[in-house]
Amino acid sequence: MYQSLTFIHSLFRWLVLISLVYAVYRAGKGYFTGAIFSKTDNLVRHWTATIAHVQLLIGITFYFHSPVIRYFLSNFSTAGKSFDLVFFGMIHSTLMLLSIILITIGSALAKRKATDKEKFKTMLLWYAIALIIIFMAIPWPFSPFAHRPYFR
Repeated sequence: MYQSLTFIHSLFRWLVLISLVYAVYRAGKGYFTGAIFSKTDNLVRHWTATIAHVQLLIGITFYFHSPVIRYFLSNFSTAGKSFDLVFFGMIHSTLMLLSIILITIGSALAKRKATDKEKFKTMLLWYAIALIIIFMAIPWPFSPFAHRPYFR
């Protein structure tokens, strides 16, 4: 099960990134061109948040099945000396949860705004901040924090 969760979590990372980049692009384009917030824009807003929530559920399941996290939680004082363990045990999970919260708030606020420009602006702001945090918290192969391959 652990290997399956590793693969699914890694795969869904790309879906989250693609949907979030696309949502930020559409929000920026709509805001700066004064476009109408179309049904497609609303679907992008909604599906980006939904994909992020699915990744959160996968991540939480993965978190509690990971031998790295089990070791981290049961040997906190010793594990706290290893940055790799601290990254996955606390930093990665906290930043990703924060990102999902920002996406959720941004989606909910954008949905309730009165004007199209406000909807685009709200989506752009909240989703862009979440995207920046996600880029920092992903263990990229080139990351100074933790190294993982692009696909697992």
